[in-house]
Amino acid sequence: MALKCVHQGCGKTYTDPDEVCRYHPGPPVFHEGQKGWKCCKPRVLTFEEFMTIEPCTEGKHSTTDLPPKIEKKETDPSLVSTVNLPPPPSRAPIAAPQTAPTPTPPAESDVDDETIEIPDGRVCRRKGCGASYKKGASREGETCTHHPGAPIFHEGSKGYSCCKRRVLEFDQFMKIEGCKTKSRHLFVGSGSKEAAAKASDTGEEILDTVRHDYYQTSTSVIASFFLKKIDKDAAKVVFRDQELDLDLPTTDAPMLKRYRATVPLFAPVDTARSTFKILGTKLEVTLVKADGSSWPVLRSDDRLTGEILQIGRAGRAQ
Repeated sequence: MALKCVHQGCGKTYTDPDEVCRYHPGPPVFHEGQKGWKCCKPRVLTFEEFMTIEPCTEGKHSTTDLPPKIEKKETDPSLVSTVNLPPPPSRAPIAAPQTAPTPTPPAESDVDDETIEIPDGRVCRRKGCGASYKKGASREGETCTHHPGAPIFHEGSKGYSCCKRRVLEFDQFMKIEGCKTKSRHLFVGSGSKEAAAKASDTGEEILDTVRHDYYQTSTSVIASFFLKKIDKDAAKVVFRDQELDLDLPTTDAPMLKRYRATVPLFAPVDTARSTFKILGTKLEVTLVKADGSSWPVLRSDDRLTGEILQIGRAGRAQ
């Protein structure tokens, strides 16, 4: 009998009780527009990005565990001053800077490209579905029940734009049944989102990008590249004057992954003193600055925002 896992970040339909479950044990945290999970570090801005944050914990599937409630950070009343201050002097309004309109991304196909191999265990990409692909299983008779609309969070209520149901708790929102059906699931689509995970001749997924972030001190930049189960014996990290060469294979069966990249750095580094270490969920590199300057971005091809980063504070997550 097929069962549906209630773990946050999983939601898979499963038949094997010993199957590995990847999930978030902590509650979701929404604060000042940022979204993430209390149990791990990534913070993003859009709900779609939040839903793709990779689970940080492995265990067994469950149909009974109740997920923790959503956490909302509130201002401590004891920190609010009661002193009556004079109103600030009036200022002339500042005109908002003119920015070029963001180009609309091309529409993605709503059917799977038959030339793309579907990895075993891949979860349907449609919101609210949660079905996972079983390699070798027939796809005849599939039914995908999902939400075609966008998530809506408004004044405490949560739901989708495509249907009327609204709930208060995040775990209830995750259980809202889809309102539309299609005859096939969407596991890989047209491949436009698969460009970063192309299958190699060796059966590995070759990743062109992984999430990364960084912070800095007056002498160093500490950058993290998030990739689980990096093979410590086979990994290669080469420091160059203003580049970082990475070749990071993983041992994450059944679908092995490999991240290969040459990262152009914002400024020169001292290659002899720079170091790295491989942890369970990431590669962490310590780039010793060659000139001691502050880095507004990690990569030289990143867009400069004009932000001044404080030394020792976390940088912008990618």
